[in-house]
Parts: sequence; structure tokens; C-alpha cells
Amino acid sequence: MTTPHWTIFTLSGFTLSGAWLCLSSASALAASPQEERWDMLRDMYFSGRAIEDAGPLLSLEAPKRANDAAVVPIRIVTAPGNGVEVTAVHLIVDENPVPMAATFRFPRGDSPQAIDTRLRVNAYTNITAVAETGDGRLLRTTQFVKASGGCSAPALKNAQLAVARMGKMKLNLPDGITAGKPLTAQLLISHPNYTGMQYDQLNYYFIPAHYVKTVAIRYNGAPVLDVQSDISLSEDPSIHFSLVPDEQGTLEVTAEDSNGRVFHESWPIRANSGS
Repeated sequence: MTTPHWTIFTLSGFTLSGAWLCLSSASALAASPQEERWDMLRDMYFSGRAIEDAGPLLSLEAPKRANDAAVVPIRIVTAPGNGVEVTAVHLIVDENPVPMAATFRFPRGDSPQAIDTRLRVNAYTNITAVAETGDGRLLRTTQFVKASGGCSAPALKNAQLAVARMGKMKLNLPDGITAGKPLTAQLLISHPNYTGMQYDQLNYYFIPAHYVKTVAIRYNGAPVLDVQSDISLSEDPSIHFSLVPDEQGTLEVTAEDSNGRVFHESWPIRANSGS
């Protein structure tokens, strides 16, 4: 009389074990929320295109936990070589309301480039950099950043001061500039870069989105860097970029914001001969 009971128990145990194994396999194969989000963004921005791991051709630096979600420092470095040119880098804050923060385009894709900027980060997120190569490949690298609330954080300047200074620019250069040798310059643009998610502290209405949309940097008339940006760049956008100066030259910057206002500034740059 015990044999049927033993047979039933064995079959039941096998069934439960099999179900457990199937569930475990499904859990292991299930995509993480970050991967699911990236799949959606990849289809949105790079539909139908293969994306590879960037390896040493592209690096992205970001703090693991940001001190201020409205001003998160980011550094992108390209390292072209072996016939591969890096012509552009797309910077994406995966969980932001507008994920595509900026695209940086380089006229000299065969030269190493270093870009530093500051982002608003709205929630714990992957920050993704996708490089485009001269032969059409896409190369990806990511960093996870713990920060939240950056897109709705109030502006640091009051509205009147922001309007009064809007579009003013500053260029910071290193000491001891040498002709023919790369340098890193910093461009600062005074602009509130409103996201559309911030409250006016006086009337408690949302402030309409108003942000720097494009930046074109030229040296002696030749392209140095072109930037297309959106609401994820921080207030008073800061961009560090690479430049190889001549003994004498002029750097010109033209920026346009989302309201159609155009700002222009230029600076003479003098360098030592290097001889």
C-alpha cells in the first residue's frame, strides 16, 4: 500500500523541482530595468543599428554618487587609433525626461578628444556615452550614477539676474600656451537652462523650458566642436574641449537657445612658438 504513495511523492517532488528550475532560468534571463530602459532608448535613437562595447576607444567618468544632482560632472575621452576615427559622441542620461543630453561632433575624428560638462540627473540612472566612428560603427560605454531631483531643482540665480546675464560667455585657458601642442579650454555660457520642471518661487507655476540648444566653436574659421544639447545640461553650461593653437588665432563661439536667441563671442589666442 505504500508504493503508490511513494510514487506520487517522487513525481510531485520532480514536478516542483522542474518548476523551480524553470523559474530560476527565467529570472536569470529576465532583463534588468536598466537593460529594458536601454533597449527602448536604443530603438528610439539608433533604430536598426548594431551597438558594440566601446572598449578602449571611449571612456566615460562620472561620480558613483553625485553631491548635487543639478550639477553632475561628466568626462568623456576618445582614443581613436588603428585607423578608427571617432567623429561624434552622444551623451544620454537614461532615466531623464529627455534622455539625450548632448551630442558632441568632432571635425578631427582621428585626434583624441576630451570633453567635460555638467548634467542634471533626475533619478538613479545609467549615464551612457555612444561614440560614432568614421566608418559608421556605434560604440557604447556606461556609468551608473546615484542622484535624483536634478531636473526640478530650482535655479541658482534669480530670474532677473539670469535674464540680465543670459548669453554672456567666458573662456578659460591654461597658462603657458604653446603653438602646435594640444590644450584644454573651458567655455562657460551664462544661461538658466530651464527644464520645464521647475517652479517659479513667486507664483508657483512651472517655468517654461528654455535652454541652450546648439554651440558651434571655431578657431581661425575652422570647426573645433559642434554641440547639440537639450534640457539635461546644467544651468550655466560648462564645456571643456580640446584645441591645438597656432601662434596667433581667434576662437569664436556661436550659441543658440530654444527660444531662438543667438549669442556670439570671440577671443584672440596667442601661443608661444614652441621652438
